[in-house]
Amino acid sequence: MQRVLSRQLPTHIGATVRIAGWVHRRRLLKSVAFLIVRDATGLAQVVITDPATRTVVEQLTEESAVEVTGTPVAQPAAPAGVELTDPRVRLLGAPAVPPPFDLYRPALTASLPTQLDHAAVALRHPTRAAALRISAAAVAGFRSALDGQGFVEVHTPKIVGSSTESGATVFALDYFGRPAYLAQSPQFYKQLMVGVFERVYEVGPVFRAEPHDTVRHLAQYTSLDAELGFVTDHRDVMAVLRDVLAGMLAEVSVRAGGALATLGLAVPSVPAEIPALHFTEALAVAGAPDDEPDLAPAHERAVGEWAAREHGSDFVFVTGYPMAKRPFYTHPDPARPAYSNGFDLLFRGVELVTGGQRLHRYDDYLAALAARGEPVGAYTGYLDGFRHGMPPHGGFAIGLERFVARLVGATNVREVTAFPRDLNRLTP
Repeated sequence: MQRVLSRQLPTHIGATVRIAGWVHRRRLLKSVAFLIVRDATGLAQVVITDPATRTVVEQLTEESAVEVTGTPVAQPAAPAGVELTDPRVRLLGAPAVPPPFDLYRPALTASLPTQLDHAAVALRHPTRAAALRISAAAVAGFRSALDGQGFVEVHTPKIVGSSTESGATVFALDYFGRPAYLAQSPQFYKQLMVGVFERVYEVGPVFRAEPHDTVRHLAQYTSLDAELGFVTDHRDVMAVLRDVLAGMLAEVSVRAGGALATLGLAVPSVPAEIPALHFTEALAVAGAPDDEPDLAPAHERAVGEWAAREHGSDFVFVTGYPMAKRPFYTHPDPARPAYSNGFDLLFRGVELVTGGQRLHRYDDYLAALAARGEPVGAYTGYLDGFRHGMPPHGGFAIGLERFVARLVGATNVREVTAFPRDLNRLTP
């Protein structure tokens, strides 16, 4: 008999079906027992009145894997409006060791460090699993939106020979007796691939050895990168990003509707034109001094509140960051060379995306590196591509975990990360 998933039960009323999953909860009353079975699609309620079957259920432990054969009948009070009657219950494997916290409760009551220590079972909780389903749907939307605009997915090295891409601390490793590093981003490679396909994107891990211990930083996270050629300036990149965000959220609505319902969420709308402030205007909105070199988290929150108040938008661009705060490959604003053709996108008051227009002339790279006292030799393989003709181009990178955290309202990015790596955590 073919297995039926819990969400499919309403279409099998009156038939004999086989379900399988984990013991989510047991309720042993005097004259009847209830077994709640959890599978990948939801919960199924099993009603037990037979004494022999009740004896089997009494011996089960929560999270044991079981198979149940029975007849679905309509029951409005049960999950999905259906319950299984006249069941036969079979244990699949050994009884499970009960988890260190209750998974049947609406919310996990264990502290976040305890959940992370026991991630293998904590992630089974419907709310934790829902966040990961939303993450998967967001990635699918990212790919679909860019595929629809003629982008090509690429896969670039995560072991690199240079440690100076962004100024952030890097993880060093021994590469057959030579020094190497875990990649901080695919930035250099995706730029070079513009010379091949014009429009490229990548979904992959990046590594940052910055000693941050905050609710918004990870040592390893998933970066959604895109780069496109033949742009006029950074505004072309911002237009693509806007459409990508809309596509990601649309796919979340379609693919992860059940997860959104579990968390009681609705996806925000993306304005046809996301409001934008120049960096100098953002400082004014935030009440920051004119000579502030960057936006602090409090400034970002103030700008996010301004966007919500003045434009009803959860998203806002901040453009024209000072060149001194941007990587050497950033293109300056021709009209205001001290400022860049770069941008950040804030989502509900937190930086989500960094992007902008890049330099594309070889001589400009030599000048930019010289101005920062950077040795050209470390970038030979990268710079060589620009000697052979590159178009004006730009791109952006979205931090997936931070995106999902803001979307679901998590206070800590680790709440939406399956097995986070940070300053203190290397296991499980």
